[in-house]
Amino acid sequence: MRTPCLLLVALCLLFSQVAPGDSLPRDLKPDLYECRRKGGACLYTSCPLLTRTMGTCDRGKAYCCKPK
Repeated sequence: MRTPCLLLVALCLLFSQVAPGDSLPRDLKPDLYECRRKGGACLYTSCPLLTRTMGTCDRGKAYCCKPK
């Protein structure tokens, strides 16, 4: 009984490996990724004080805000 359990665990670990790049979220939009890469954050309201608007996110629905 011990051997089949070990084989099952080994197979599960073997087939659970992900391909490179699959660990990135699939719903991360390019403009959102670009905003985060530049150190900003996407907000659906106007940028708060002490931040500046760098662009838009989510197809123009949100603002990319970065601390000054």
